[in-house]
Amino acid sequence: MNRWFILAVLLLLNERPQSAAAAAQQQVLAKPAAVQSSLTDAESEAVDIAVLAELEKQEVVGAAVGILYEGEIVYVRGYGLADRKRRTPVTTATVFNWASNSKPLAAFAAMQLVEEGKLDLDSDVRRYVPEFPDHGHKITLRHLLCHQRGIPHYGNGRIVLSPLRNPRKRPLSDPVYALDMFSESPLLFQPGKSTSYSSYAYILASAIIQRAGEESFAEQIQARIAQPLGMRTLEVDVSTDGQPNWATGYTQNDENEVIPAPELANSWKHGAGAYKSNIVDFARWAQALLQRRLLAKKTYAEMWRALPLSDETATTWGLGFTVEQQGGLKISHNGKQEEATSRMVLYPDARHGIVVLTNCGHANPGAISSAIYRALDE
Repeated sequence: MNRWFILAVLLLLNERPQSAAAAAQQQVLAKPAAVQSSLTDAESEAVDIAVLAELEKQEVVGAAVGILYEGEIVYVRGYGLADRKRRTPVTTATVFNWASNSKPLAAFAAMQLVEEGKLDLDSDVRRYVPEFPDHGHKITLRHLLCHQRGIPHYGNGRIVLSPLRNPRKRPLSDPVYALDMFSESPLLFQPGKSTSYSSYAYILASAIIQRAGEESFAEQIQARIAQPLGMRTLEVDVSTDGQPNWATGYTQNDENEVIPAPELANSWKHGAGAYKSNIVDFARWAQALLQRRLLAKKTYAEMWRALPLSDETATTWGLGFTVEQQGGLKISHNGKQEEATSRMVLYPDARHGIVVLTNCGHANPGAISSAIYRALDE
């Protein structure tokens, strides 16, 4: 692979101006200014070709990737378009939704409070948030963080709205008020008996963190995580009007055509899916995890332990992360909203990983990270 081959690929893609890979041609393939690449030229070219091929295959409008090695960020780059109509290219400054990759942030903030003695993982959630109804079973924060609590997700159970306690209309900017969206919903199973992924559970977790930390959930994320790590673009997803560097979202319709997605503010999801940043800050977050910063090593071990069910059945969920063994410890999380997808996959013992952000709800970022790994292994 050489630069002439890349040029030929990009010229070929340019003949299909509405395809995602043709859009990717608009991104200048120069070394990103935000982080100095430590990859060789051959490795960089291999990564670029692998990513471009996936964008073309998946019809992704825009994406950004970060590669980490030996605990350091060695590569960040944007591909494709942040806004197809305006032909705005994705750069390392482009801001994307993290979607459910917000959940590890919430779990991390919870573990910080556990270390400080302000939060007990195994106390009844109603100790902290008595507004949450008694469902006849003890539900703990540990149950919430490892998806063993039985609270339904958006469409896998009957969702019952509570009477509004908040005088303002939904969406709800306080996680305690956001409980009105689901708190009366019947449990899918007795806590600890099974696993079932739930964003609503993480809204409840956000309310618990807010109460235990005696500061708003959003302020805790900023003060405890974003500021110490220098993540200047990490913020809650509110209205995008006038926000710089924002990526327009895209989705596929019933005819599989890529169209602009509805503009939605996800702030009401809090630790379940409210956060966004550029790829550099997403990579900084991953780097902090690889370097085991801001928490004690024993806390990381607790967070990254796959928790069995009450009958000792094995699971792949730790506290906020999917936990697997693939030639060593592997932790990961995906994110998906109608206008964006994300992927973080890290190998903490080997100290490497990949992060991916896209502005397409139909994108498969895991396929992009896998393609990068294959390119670097060849």
